Amino acid sequence: MKSIKLSSIVVAAIMSVSALSAVSAFAQVTVGGAPMYASKDIIDNAVNSKDHTTLVAAVKAAGLVDTLKGPGPFTVFAPTNAAFAALPAGTVDTLLKTENKPALTKVLTYHVVAGRMDAAMLRKAVMDGGGKAALKTVSGGTLTAMAAGNGITLMDESGGTAKVTIADVIQSNGVIHVVDKVLLPK
Repeated sequence: MKSIKLSSIVVAAIMSVSALSAVSAFAQVTVGGAPMYASKDIIDNAVNSKDHTTLVAAVKAAGLVDTLKGPGPFTVFAPTNAAFAALPAGTVDTLLKTENKPALTKVLTYHVVAGRMDAAMLRKAVMDGGGKAALKTVSGGTLTAMAAGNGITLMDESGGTAKVTIADVIQSNGVIHVVDKVLLPK
């Protein structure tokens, strides 16, 4: 009788773990009030984030939509609307002008690293680098990743810093890490 009860308890425990795993598999990261789906690409997820409308407009103006819908993989450090708003007055409007497309493209691709680097990989690179890791961006510049408590901070070539506020937003063609500042190349 005891072995039947024990077997029933083990089966119930396994079923509970399985149910919990199934729920976890469907848990979604939310960015800007919208769920982010690992089955969608970077653009298809970003357009739904209320916190990234400026970034999406900039990506469209720079002609980078097809690139970021491509197979990648890409690691994108995605500045929020508030990050763009913190730039000096008129900066975003100036960058969005057609004649400034090369400068806009350089700023945006400075936020992209080829390959998929989740937070664990970033932390490992920082540890392996003695507290810093140089990340080569698609624009050809370098971002420096550093540990900041349990998170990651990025430093641009001008000494500006951005904190990763939401890490590991997994995409079908890469990963997004939301950042609180716009990073600027030299």
